Amino acid sequence: MAVTFLNRNVSDLCVGKPALKPLSASSTLTEGLAVLEKSGESQVSVWRCDHYSKNIEVEECECECLCVGKLCMVDMICYLCKCDNLDNLNKALETCVEQILPKGNVVVRHLAPNSSLLEAIDCILDGTQNLVIPIQKYISTKSRKILSKPSSSSCKHRDGVEYCWITQEDVVRFLLNSVGVFSPMPNFSVESLNIIDRNVMTIRYHDPAISALDSLTLAHIEQTSVAVVDDHYRLIGEISPSTLAYCDENAAAAIMTLSAGDLMAYIDCGGPPEDLFGQVKMRLQEKKLGAVLELMDREFSFISSSSSSASSYSSDDELGFCRNNGSGRYSSARRAEAITCYPSSSLVAVMIQALAHRASSVWVMDEDYTLIGCVTFKGILKVFRSLANAR
Repeated sequence: MAVTFLNRNVSDLCVGKPALKPLSASSTLTEGLAVLEKSGESQVSVWRCDHYSKNIEVEECECECLCVGKLCMVDMICYLCKCDNLDNLNKALETCVEQILPKGNVVVRHLAPNSSLLEAIDCILDGTQNLVIPIQKYISTKSRKILSKPSSSSCKHRDGVEYCWITQEDVVRFLLNSVGVFSPMPNFSVESLNIIDRNVMTIRYHDPAISALDSLTLAHIEQTSVAVVDDHYRLIGEISPSTLAYCDENAAAAIMTLSAGDLMAYIDCGGPPEDLFGQVKMRLQEKKLGAVLELMDREFSFISSSSSSASSYSSDDELGFCRNNGSGRYSSARRAEAITCYPSSSLVAVMIQALAHRASSVWVMDEDYTLIGCVTFKGILKVFRSLANAR
């Protein structure tokens, strides 16, 4: 039964998925930032085709439609953290989007809608984060003709085809919804299933956050996080790309100037406390980064003007909603606290934790909070994939 389930069409996961909003690979980071803020999403698809331009009709374009990657704020933040880019911020923001996409990693991959769930899992285990699938729309006739008329707000590709994508989280959620099919395996502990990844990236609480930039870049590619630990390797929190994805470009300045512990507070719910905001500005002045200071001054002026109205919604604060930058991005972020489990935790319990908190990995610790490792979506999917090999 488990093998039959894993051979279902991947199009089953696409039901209700919205069509992807496009961003040309030749766009600048400034244009990419505008698209991100307008969409309200944490990431946008990047395409090497131009027929969604207002000047080009779909029928006139004979180029191949190819999604070459995805852009999110983490890509921009990590790119802007490089000293040369902060020295000349305006020039850095005119960089072509395709230039900052991960090289040598198949982060995004096209997959046919009749591909099996097993094929999708294999792609993810090979390093793919997002699988791009053509959206199939049917009319209720005996011929089951496919409708291909795209909506006006979506990406109009060749032959009028629209695309959606599915993520690692989507696949894990789909498996959880039918987890009984795989019984009794989901009740086994993560330790007994040997899916605890002990090769984790860490930074100490008082270390400069910028020292974890390479680790943060790698965590973004591998869909994990950087653990913040004390001197005894006890887990304190995390710096998660999932949280940074809902911040704005000012987070680059925070990474450049704050400690790992202060950075956690800065990005928690995406809403930077005013004292840390001021601390970042002061250190930027010391580094003579005028362009970044001007950007933060504009941001700080908006936050200050909005704080009085935001303070009237105290019930929102209790629910975890934070002050945002006007784009609504911060209010969508999850808290920066680490999601944890124990080696004895069952696989299904860890899946529920990860999905409930929208976390791509769950930290594993022992009784005294000493960090042991983490369980990732990839590790979870590897277990389900092994069931097909066992048959």
